[in-house]
Amino acid sequence: MTVAEVMAELAALEDPKTRAVNEKHGDDHGVNLGTLRAVAKRLKTQQDLAVALWGTGDGAARLLALLICRPKAFARAELDAMLREARTPKVQDWLVNYVVKKTPHAEELRVTWFADPDPVVASAGWALTTERVAKNPAGLDLIGLLDLIEATMKDAPDRLQWAMNHCLAQIGIEHPEHRARAIEIGERLEVLKDYPTPPNCTSPFAPIWITEIVRRRVAPSR
Repeated sequence: MTVAEVMAELAALEDPKTRAVNEKHGDDHGVNLGTLRAVAKRLKTQQDLAVALWGTGDGAARLLALLICRPKAFARAELDAMLREARTPKVQDWLVNYVVKKTPHAEELRVTWFADPDPVVASAGWALTTERVAKNPAGLDLIGLLDLIEATMKDAPDRLQWAMNHCLAQIGIEHPEHRARAIEIGERLEVLKDYPTPPNCTSPFAPIWITEIVRRRVAPSR
């Protein structure tokens, strides 16, 4: 399919109600994500088409691009530029999780983004750091991360605060030696304490999040 044909299909799939819900969360697309994944499954991997779709700047097109691209085909500088262009939460989340994490540039970009003065860019660095906390913590200064969270999370901008809170919870969940401190930091800062949480979902408030996930892991299976 050509870019024009894909854009026409996405336009036909646009749903005003879906867009309205997404816009409340800072996103700018109106295509159901399940439907978007079905389109991607049909198109399969097409790197050139993915690059062209990304270049349109359209939210749905960029999400589709991230599903059909070949992550390792991107150079480090391309990924850095894409992250800085990806200003909506869902596009940034998919870029980090579906693309950057699968490239050999992930660690270098993690370090670069983590220290970036732009809080949106920095939030991507924290997301990659959280991945390492869970899967490859060797070499990370977990005490230093807790110190930084304790000192700055309370007043951090929303996107950065969310990413730091996730890292705090992950440290508490994965590293028992730091669990008590992680819970204490969460209790004292009260970040996301009153976040509305649907029934049967775990609260993002770190003390509750940590305690619940640890409980599930140690509970005997039936």
